[in-house]
Amino acid sequence: MATPSPFESAPLSTVTLAVDCMGGDFGPSVTLPACEAFLARHERAALVLVGKPEALSNFSHPRCRVVTASEVVGMDDPVEVALRRKKDSSMRVAIAQVKDGAAQAAVSAGNTGALMAIARYLLKTMDGIDRPAIAPQLPNMKGGATTVLDLGANVDCDAEDLLQFAVLGSALVSALTGNESPSVGLLNIGEEAIKGSETIKKASQLLREAGQSQDLNFYGNVEGNDIFKGTTEIVVCDGFVGNVALKASEGVASMISGYMRQEFSRNLLTKLAGILAYPVLSALKKRLDHRRYNGAALLGLRGLVFKSHGSADALAFGYALDRAYDAARNNLLERVRARIAHAAPLLGRADADAQTEVTALQD
Repeated sequence: MATPSPFESAPLSTVTLAVDCMGGDFGPSVTLPACEAFLARHERAALVLVGKPEALSNFSHPRCRVVTASEVVGMDDPVEVALRRKKDSSMRVAIAQVKDGAAQAAVSAGNTGALMAIARYLLKTMDGIDRPAIAPQLPNMKGGATTVLDLGANVDCDAEDLLQFAVLGSALVSALTGNESPSVGLLNIGEEAIKGSETIKKASQLLREAGQSQDLNFYGNVEGNDIFKGTTEIVVCDGFVGNVALKASEGVASMISGYMRQEFSRNLLTKLAGILAYPVLSALKKRLDHRRYNGAALLGLRGLVFKSHGSADALAFGYALDRAYDAARNNLLERVRARIAHAAPLLGRADADAQTEVTALQD
């Protein structure tokens, strides 16, 4: 009788992640070292490595198994190509592991649009959720992180979408931090209730109602600088604005790195000034290092999927694996379902109100 592998005999408490090893700008040269370091950090973790067999042939670990995929979704592939033509891509096969119950979460650094489309097609959205959202974390001045959603999946959002994002974000933060009532801010051009577009005004009304019914801890309107102040744990916005905020935060970190390099390459006086300022700048650089906040949850699906930055190095991809692991270990999916179920009357009323508006316009 064959002896079962350590992977097969892993305890029930083991969290298994499916990893798209081919995705991103660098593929296995980044994902495999990150996986090795991840397994060293987490003794109760197991991995399903998905990719071309020749790319994974040299990697071996007792808590890993390899699932082969013959195709790779390119970073520039149209969504249609990724979804309809590349049915044996490493991205799709990794997500299928979650659908089939072989893994609790999937992680990929691949094409964002393709990842969202494939995940939505295979896993479907939860009841009560119209659009999944991308929810990464951005560093704030309090030494922690602000969860912002959506950051790119949905460019045009209505008020009902923003309400759903708030519910999803609250579940994510409560799962990762243990805070059962994280504060939610609605991103606007000012704190006053009279400011903003009609969509934002209506979203603010829905969120206030959710706060009154204790479905959410709604703080009120916030501005862009509040993301980095840490005014609220969660900031809700559409994908266009959110993606701009993400790129801006990455730009600040790059600017600080560039400044530090310049100060040490000039004359003696500026070198001395740079040396004196180095400890402060180094600490700030570390705090703003976007690699430490890599790994965005695709919320609203009937399975856990995490998106890593496409240009992530091994350190950054490792953080994405950590986030997926923490989410699965802390039952994020069940928490999301519970939040949606509790808020169902409010979500259903919002949908009904939206349909009434559409009907009125048609009449």
